[in-house]
Amino acid sequence: MYLTKEIKEDIFAQHGEKTNTGKAEAQIALFTFRISHLTEHLKKNRHDYNTERSLVLLVGKRRSLLDYLKKKEINRYREIIKVLGIRK
Repeated sequence: MYLTKEIKEDIFAQHGEKTNTGKAEAQIALFTFRISHLTEHLKKNRHDYNTERSLVLLVGKRRSLLDYLKKKEINRYREIIKVLGIRK
C-alpha cells in the first residue's frame, strides 16, 4: 500500500504534533499526499472513474479545511499553502 504507517507518522510529525493527528495542517498535508498519489494513478489510468470521484471528494475535503483555516487563523493558512505548494 502506498500510505504506510511510517509515512503517516512522518507527515504528522512534520505538519502537526505527533499526538494531535486532528490538527488542520496535518489533515491538509495528509490529503495533499493522497491527492498527489491519486493524480499520478489517474495519469496512467484515464478511465478509472471511481478513483476520479474519490479524488474530487478529497479535493473538496481539503478545500473545506483550508477555508476553515483561512477563516480562523490566516497566518497558519498562508504558511501551510507555502509549505505544501498548493495553489490558492
